[in-house]
Amino acid sequence: MIDGRAIIDPTAKLGENVSVGPWSIIGPEVVIGDGVVINSHVVLKGPANIGAGVRIFQFATVGEDTPALAYSGEKTTLEIGEGTVIREGVTIHRGMEDGGIGDTSIGKNCLLMAYVHIGHDCVVGDNVIMANNCSLSGHVEVGDHANFGGYSGIPPFRKVGAYSHIAAMSLVLKDVPAYMTVAGNPAYAVGLNIEGMKRREYDSKTRAAIKEAHKMVYRKGLRLGEAIESLANLRLEFPEVDIFAQSLESSSVGIIRGRGYSSSDS
Repeated sequence: MIDGRAIIDPTAKLGENVSVGPWSIIGPEVVIGDGVVINSHVVLKGPANIGAGVRIFQFATVGEDTPALAYSGEKTTLEIGEGTVIREGVTIHRGMEDGGIGDTSIGKNCLLMAYVHIGHDCVVGDNVIMANNCSLSGHVEVGDHANFGGYSGIPPFRKVGAYSHIAAMSLVLKDVPAYMTVAGNPAYAVGLNIEGMKRREYDSKTRAAIKEAHKMVYRKGLRLGEAIESLANLRLEFPEVDIFAQSLESSSVGIIRGRGYSSSDS
């Protein structure tokens, strides 16, 4: 049902069975998939593609221009995957061309709790959960099934690996490898996200392989390049270890280490 008090630009495209609440505003070049539910007082700006079954709660602002000083009004986009839930007061900015990729994207079946912020040019995977007031600066990359505690913060150009867990109120200054749990301000590596692996129904053999890979990186005193080389056989046998290794290889600012770690090759 489209409430008569909603304001919808004539160029916006709405799929079947879309619901729009009172005083919501849908701007030009917004494409909304089937079965989307938009509560009252939501602002949607385009160009943006909202996947089927997305739910957006009151006072969320989705697809706004980035406030980055380098943004000069160029046409950029936002993509939100099907089934994602965007709770009260969430803010999501489109991308920018100057130093960015021009697109902000959020995957399928994510849960963005109240007052989460996702900055310009972020790439968020599928099934990501972000608790209240979590904030991603621009250019942050997040892997599938990552989990963020409330009030955690990620600076620009950081990468958060798949299946990782960021504890509440953590400030993440370096890249987080896949499967890791980090905590603190500044955040440090606590260990593996064992509970997350169990929830994904990883069997004991796979969990043991990931634990062994973790030891090579965090317990053997190897430099990062040496540790990655040591994973060559294990990553061939276990695709899950390959996910871990790829998250190490893709790091451009160094990975989060444990407390007290000091090295020029992080």
